[in-house]
Formats: sequence, structure tokens, C-alpha cells
Amino acid sequence: MKQARRFKQCVWGLAALALSASVAAQSADPRPWQLNMGRGVTATSQHAYEAHMLALWICVAIGALVFGAMAVAMFRFRKSRGVTAATFTHNTTAEIIWTVVPILILVAMAVPATRKLIQMYDTRDSQMTVKVTGAQWMWHYEYMGEDVTLTSRLDRGSDRLRQNRATTRAELDAHGHYLLDVDNVLVLPTDTKIRFVITADDVIHSWWVPAFGWKQDAIPGLVNEAWTEILEPGVYRGQCAELCGKDHAFMPIVVRAVPPAEFDAWLAAEKARNAPAEPLPAAPAPVPAPAADDATAQSPSAPAAPAAG
Repeated sequence: MKQARRFKQCVWGLAALALSASVAAQSADPRPWQLNMGRGVTATSQHAYEAHMLALWICVAIGALVFGAMAVAMFRFRKSRGVTAATFTHNTTAEIIWTVVPILILVAMAVPATRKLIQMYDTRDSQMTVKVTGAQWMWHYEYMGEDVTLTSRLDRGSDRLRQNRATTRAELDAHGHYLLDVDNVLVLPTDTKIRFVITADDVIHSWWVPAFGWKQDAIPGLVNEAWTEILEPGVYRGQCAELCGKDHAFMPIVVRAVPPAEFDAWLAAEKARNAPAEPLPAAPAPVPAPAADDATAQSPSAPAAPAAG
């Protein structure tokens, strides 16, 4: 029964793969039994998806042609039908064809892929910059030029459940995004070209949100660049993609994309919350007590003693 159910799931997965080219958009985050890559929510991820689908369908066409020719050769020209095998060892025309055609296919795939790859690394004309610093085991975010910083760690609920040996499956399921939630999310605006500068404090990490279509290593002493432009509001999750120590698996990333007006309001609120408190006004100097009158403050002088002799 279990094998039959597994087979049925595989069949449905293959059917979903066959229909993926006609699907307008897929889930941004990976799903169970997902076979094809997601389309994502950024221009970068959609470029990668389009290049992937172009290569996939070219490979499907080549596979259908090759295996179809093999099937015809095996069944139509089999020995039991009295067919005599050919004795030629090579054919110049065939060799030219199967050399030139793959070259043309590779060029047709390489030109758009190279153009999009160059665009993925072009951080010019960015409208804002976010500095990402990896540390064991958390992320530090700094909105450059805005005096706003965040430290993002695994949420306390997930941390408590993972360290409790008595935690049940029901408790994990009830928690929702177990091990994929953080205490402070990275808030970003949609329809805005955002430049990331990425580094690390201690060891190599890797900042990766699948819905954005790229990952970038965070290396101590080195600053890497990347950019994104989120097209759809929503919450997108990722993880550190570089083995960085014992708590590598507990270093999630959560990005909340909001419209630009909402982001501006959030940023203003963060600035106000982080602004240093204004100093209290200085206390006024004490007023000195008025001096007493000399006539009352001083005692009368004693009469002079008479002169001797």
C-alpha cells in the first residue's frame, strides 16, 4: 500500500513537471514533492527559471529523438525479422551533422544565459543598500545610510522545541514554520532595486533565499555583492547554505517584502525607536539667599576701655 501511494505521488510529480512550462507562477518557497525549480519572485529568479526551462525542453526534445530512433532500430530492424546489420563503420555526413547541430544548440542556449548572468551581477543604479553580516549563528542587517540595524536569530519557540528531548511531533506541527522563523525579520520594499553587500564576522556563511534566485557567500575579510528586485509582496524564507558550525541548521532567514510606502513608514518608525534620547534640560542654578542687614546681622561693638594712667 505504501509503495502504491509512493508511486502515485511520483506520477503526480512527473505530471506537474510536464505542465510546469504553462504554469504562470509557482510557489516561491519549496514544497514537498516539488520536482521542478520555482519561478521565484524576482527578476533574477525568473531569468534563471527561463534559462532552466529552455535547457529542459531542449534536453527533452533531444531525448525523445534519440530514444525514439533507438526504439525504431531495435524493433523494426531486429534479427528475428530477417534484417541483416549494416557493415559501414562511419558516415561523414552523419558525423558533420551530429557535430554541428550540438554546437548550434549550445550557442543558442549560451547567448541568452550569458546575457542574463551578466545582469545578475550588475548592481548599478541600486536604490538602496543593505549590509548582511553572518555570525555564529545569526544574521546582522544594516540599512546603509539610514542608521537602522537588526540582529536576526532563530525564534525562541523553535529554539526551545529543538532543545527539548520530550518534544512531540504534534508540538512541532503546531509551531508552524519550525526552525524557519526568526525574532527580527528583514523588511524590504517591493519594486525597488536593492544592493546587498555581504560579509561575515567569524567563519564562512552563505545567505540564501530560494525565492530570490541566488545565493552569496559571506566570507570574513571579504565583501561580496548581489542585488534583487522583489516583484510580489510576501514573506520569503531561506537558510544559511554553507556549513558554518554546530548550529548551522538553526540559522534561518526571513524576508518580509512590503510596498514602498509601507516600507517607508516602517523605516521611519525604526529610526524613531532607535534614536538616542534627548538630554534632559539642565536644572536651574539655585538662587542665593538675600544677605541680612548689617544693623541686625552684626552685634553692637563693646565700648572702648579707658586709657591707663
